[in-house]
Amino acid sequence: MNYLCLVYLSKDNWSSCPDSDCFAFAQKIQESGHMIAAQALQPIESATTVRVRNGQVSLTDGPFAETKEQLAGFYLIEAVDLNEAIYWASKIPPAKYGSIEVRPIRQLNV
Repeated sequence: MNYLCLVYLSKDNWSSCPDSDCFAFAQKIQESGHMIAAQALQPIESATTVRVRNGQVSLTDGPFAETKEQLAGFYLIEAVDLNEAIYWASKIPPAKYGSIEVRPIRQLNV
């Protein structure tokens, strides 16, 4: 099963975790065969939120909600079950400075 591990950091901790630590972890989880994809994100000042209401598109600068922690990046991983996904999420270096949300990927019914 695939899981998305969302990395959240406060603005104060945005740069607390060295890129080299994240890169080393990405290499380790990729070598284990569990990583599908991973990316770091630019700070929220670069974000644009898109909404469509009654056929009209509206744009808002920044994220869609006010939060103390902001989405900083993600890892898309393959794991046998939630316990294994949590194991890998606990190894993501920014977990020391923020939080990691683990969510199973839902298959669309078409």
